[in-house]
Amino acid sequence: MSAIEVAVVEDDPGLRELLQEELESAGYHVHSFGAVEDFLAATELQVQLVISDIRLPGLSGMELLQTLQQREQRPAFILITAFGTVSQAVDALKQGADDFLTKPLDLEHLLVSVERVLDYHQLQREVAQYRTAQQPDSGPAGLIGASAIMQKLYQAITQVAGADGAVLIQGESGTGKELVARALHQQSKRDQQAFLAVNCAGIPAELMESEFFGHAAGAFTGAQRARPGLLKEADGGTLLLDEIGEMPLALQAKLLRVLQEGTMRPVGSDQEVAVDVRIVAATHQDLEARVRERAFREDLFYRLETFRLEVPPLRAREQDVLLLAQHFLGQLRAAQDKPVLGFAAEAKLLLQQYDFPGNVRELQNAIERAYTFCDGEWILPEHFPSRMRERTPDPQVSPAQGEAWPTLQEVQDRYVQQVLAETDGNKQRAAKILGVTRRTLYRWITTDS
Repeated sequence: MSAIEVAVVEDDPGLRELLQEELESAGYHVHSFGAVEDFLAATELQVQLVISDIRLPGLSGMELLQTLQQREQRPAFILITAFGTVSQAVDALKQGADDFLTKPLDLEHLLVSVERVLDYHQLQREVAQYRTAQQPDSGPAGLIGASAIMQKLYQAITQVAGADGAVLIQGESGTGKELVARALHQQSKRDQQAFLAVNCAGIPAELMESEFFGHAAGAFTGAQRARPGLLKEADGGTLLLDEIGEMPLALQAKLLRVLQEGTMRPVGSDQEVAVDVRIVAATHQDLEARVRERAFREDLFYRLETFRLEVPPLRAREQDVLLLAQHFLGQLRAAQDKPVLGFAAEAKLLLQQYDFPGNVRELQNAIERAYTFCDGEWILPEHFPSRMRERTPDPQVSPAQGEAWPTLQEVQDRYVQQVLAETDGNKQRAAKILGVTRRTLYRWITTDS
């Protein structure tokens, strides 16, 4: 990624040159102008920040601010003047300036201000992206993701929701299979009826039949009153059977009868009961393998797989990692009102490089931990669990087969360029990650070029 573009509008040549040199040494790409008219004439120039004097020949810095306010995506704006007053500062900030500095300038203060206003504008862009992600194209029932593989899943959900047959949802643990089931229910004609979810692995085998099919009064010791069971409680709606692979074979046969006949018989009863329920089964297991092992009924498997949905693992949707991270962070901020603005560049890099074997659930837990331990404005790598830092791969330096090994200098250059790319060219942050001074990083780059 290219360096951040900054425009300096200052009629004093000495100060203009000083500002350009200081900003470029901090890693910014600087364009300098002696007048507002010269800057506005550079119509092809797209900058993320404008630093302008107030008093200039021709148009003033305040007039430049007003002009830029009309743009759809205006840059960040810092005003400087030798004639600073409280009233001028208030007026400039009211009209949209991000900061207001007075001469003689404290250059360290200037760099802090520049980084702060750029971070703030970056946060605004991320919030805008997050809000966009909440629009219908990001998926129903709380599903978050803009990747192509998730868009394909959303389309499949919409198509399958219009049918009424059983559905099999397959995917690794933590991928969001229950959210997919809820999305199916919400988009179906049953959306005004009950949605019940039960984990088959969480019910003792001896109680499972009674839980699902209900029982008559006196059917067994302790059954003083009749109970309808989950299938009847979900009558007219949808029943999610999570971890369907854990259901005993005998109960699978009874479930197959419900799917085929639309009737069931409560434990201890000699009467058939009609039931109209859509069965959605979910599992992280390979049910076909379970069929070959005779641990799952083949006829039930084929009945369920009429409509099969595959929920992708998080490592297959890298584009969605930061989107999900921002979503979870937004939820935490709304609930706890803690002043955490977002993720530092190195934290974003960590999130993008980690493979998340626990999928979305692991990501959500990691964000909650990072938010809890963050005591500043930005979440850093050290706020995440140690396993994430330990399992994140180092930059690839091994050569492909047949290629020569790179020199140490080439490895360093490659790593520096990777860090610069991940920090959007921000040399101050890149230097922090690399553990060197900004001047050392600047020397490496200029020497390499």
